[in-house]
Amino acid sequence: MDRAESPTQRLETDPEKAAAVYVSPSHSPTATADPATRKPNTIVSHLQKWNTRIESLSNFEARGIARVLPDERDPPSRLADLQIVILWFGANITMNNLTIGLFGPLFFELGFLDSAMCAVFGAALGAASTAYMSIWGAQSGCRTMVVARYFMGYWPSKICALLNIILMLGYVTISCIIGGQILSAVSGGSLTISVGIVVVDLVILVITVIGLKVFHVYERYAAFPQLLVLFILIGSAGPYFSTSLTSVGSSNQISANRISFFSLCFYAPNSWGAAASDFWVYYPENTSKVKTFLLTHTGLTLAFSFVYLLGVGLASGVATHSAWTDAYAISSGALINSGLAPLGDFGKFCAVIMALGLIANSVPGIYSAALGCQMLGRYAKVVPRWVWVVVLVVITLICALAGRNSLFVVFQNLLALMGYWLMVMICIVAEEHVLFRWGKGIGFDWTAWEDPTRLPIGMAALASFLLGWMGAVLGMYQVWYVGPIAKLVGETGADIGMWVGCGFALLAFPPLRALELRVVGR
Repeated sequence: MDRAESPTQRLETDPEKAAAVYVSPSHSPTATADPATRKPNTIVSHLQKWNTRIESLSNFEARGIARVLPDERDPPSRLADLQIVILWFGANITMNNLTIGLFGPLFFELGFLDSAMCAVFGAALGAASTAYMSIWGAQSGCRTMVVARYFMGYWPSKICALLNIILMLGYVTISCIIGGQILSAVSGGSLTISVGIVVVDLVILVITVIGLKVFHVYERYAAFPQLLVLFILIGSAGPYFSTSLTSVGSSNQISANRISFFSLCFYAPNSWGAAASDFWVYYPENTSKVKTFLLTHTGLTLAFSFVYLLGVGLASGVATHSAWTDAYAISSGALINSGLAPLGDFGKFCAVIMALGLIANSVPGIYSAALGCQMLGRYAKVVPRWVWVVVLVVITLICALAGRNSLFVVFQNLLALMGYWLMVMICIVAEEHVLFRWGKGIGFDWTAWEDPTRLPIGMAALASFLLGWMGAVLGMYQVWYVGPIAKLVGETGADIGMWVGCGFALLAFPPLRALELRVVGR
């Protein structure tokens, strides 16, 4: 990118230093000249040349997790503020999030009104946690998982980075599967789901490899065709929505199902919390935290509420419209295609736009996961960001091809597990911020971003995090496991894992952190 690189960044990307780490950890001339190491040096040299060529491309982002210094930031502008809303809105008015809305009537047997209320309020509350995490990008110049070091500690934060990689890969895998299903349904089966998955993955690869500048431009314009097509879908499928659909079951079980579906709708916008700061590190240091919070919350809430309600509407029509029932038996992608069927060939074109719109949702996930890989260790940091992108896209391709016929099972289990760990971490971040920093007038030394001796040890955060996970296990409700506390809700149980886990973490962290500060001092 056309920005001056900091000394830290040059250390991160400099080919000579990279070679020294891989080939000669001792950095001694003798080791480098040893004939036994001459061949590896040659291989590394060729790789470095290719890396230099790639990173010299126009608009290519070479920076990884290195902090963006204040004098390297972009100047403030109104377009930059608007970009916050556009990015979060455009990245989330997509079919994978629409699919979440299907769960209300089809899986939890909730009526239209119950499903709609859970969807809207779940989206708004989940968006608030991500909006809170987004405020740190411009303030620090650090990526989200680097910021986590100031709250979780240098070493425990690596656990969060690893979990975020898994989270993002899972979400992108789901997007690829849905995109493949839609493209296959549009082609009438002549294009297999597997080929559709490959098409979606390839486009994700190209955009994410280039980096943040092109990514922002893509997200800026991807929202408009998606929004237009979704309005067309409403016009085409709306007459078949069954707004009179009522919830099924006893009052206790309906309440339990409401909690489970509300939590599911909460998890998706909340899942961006571990990446929320990644996209704003080039914003000015004095960017308003309140403005960043409100703009992020607005974009996320509008996007998720809109597609959730559309998903609830489609699900409500499955029970009353036989063509939709048959399509849903094939895949959720086929159901969406059936909603556009009255429009003929134009409807198929709209379905293709929807499938390609999933790219806007997947690019931020792969981008964030690649940065997370660099967080895992010294050797992982030396590997260029774009190399991690390639590796992660290949992994999502393999996972999507393997799980293409089990979407709902993957979706149900993955989305719930997303919310457990991430919300526990956000609770710890909020308490450290409010109780031990802001409340005592103590700020953050962002220059210490990779110095373990100047960052919290994180024992209190780690203990609270593990206790939170224990609470999540006690309250989780999954196909493969139902926690003892979850069994107490309703007749068959409900998913309250995230809420129990957050309660455990919120109670445990303050006294443990106070003790850690008294004993360790940081």
